[in-house]
Amino acid sequence: MNSALLLAEPEPSTREFLQRHLADDGFDVLGAEADREALELLERLKPSLVLSSPELCRRLREGEPGRSWDREVPVIVLGGTEADSVDRVRAFDRGCDDYVPRPFHYDELLARIRAVLRRASPSLRDRLEAGPIAVDLVTRRATVHGRTVALPAKEYDLLAKLATEPERAFTKEQLLREVWGYVALGRTRTLDSHSSRLRRKLRQAGAGPCVVNIWGVGYRLLDPERPPSPALPTGSERTPRPSRDVLQVGVASGE
Repeated sequence: MNSALLLAEPEPSTREFLQRHLADDGFDVLGAEADREALELLERLKPSLVLSSPELCRRLREGEPGRSWDREVPVIVLGGTEADSVDRVRAFDRGCDDYVPRPFHYDELLARIRAVLRRASPSLRDRLEAGPIAVDLVTRRATVHGRTVALPAKEYDLLAKLATEPERAFTKEQLLREVWGYVALGRTRTLDSHSSRLRRKLRQAGAGPCVVNIWGVGYRLLDPERPPSPALPTGSERTPRPSRDVLQVGVASGE
C-alpha cells in the first residue's frame, strides 16, 4: 500500500487547500470532515501520518472499545485559531508528535510533515539514488541534482519502483501490478502516459536520458550505455516554485 496522510479538518476551504497542495507534493491524502470519519479511515487504511485536532489526537492515542488502529501513528495537531501556549502543551500531553498553530505557512507545515515522517522511520532504507536522481521514500520527495521535482502520487510511485534497480528493464505487466495494483491488465495507456510525463519532468530538471522505453518489454530508469547529465553550473538554477501564502483561518490568501 502506498504511503498516505490522513487529514482530519472540518473547515472545507482549509481541507481542500491542504489536500490539493499535499497531493502536488507527492502525498496520497485521505480527507475527513468529522472525527468519526477520520477514525474509520484510520482503522481501514492505516495512514503513515495524521493531521488532526487535539481531541482527535486524544481519542486516537487512547483507543476505543471494539476499534483497532495503530495508536502509535505519528500525529501533527493543527491548533485552533484561538489556541494559546497552554493548548499547545495540552496537545503534546495528549500524545501529538508536533503542533502547528494557525495561521500557518504551508511550506512550514510541509517541512514539519517530512521531519516527523523521517523520525518515525529511522530504520528503513529511506533513500534511493540513480545518477542525479534521488528518491526519499519517507518524505516521498524526488530530487534531480539536489533540486526538488514536484510529482503527483502515481508518477512518484513509478519513479520509486524504477529507482530500486535503475538499469533493470521492468515489464509493463509488473509495473501495472506493483504500482497501480492492476489484476486484469487488458489494454491500457496508463503506464505509457505516466512514464511520458515523468520522463519530461525529470529531463526538464536536468536528469538527461531517463525513463527509457524498452520496446516490447517495458521501462528502465537509466540507460547503462548513456551517462546521466552533469549538474547545472552554479547560477543556472531554474526559478523555484513561488512560495504559498499564509493560511489565514483555513483560507490561503490569494487562493
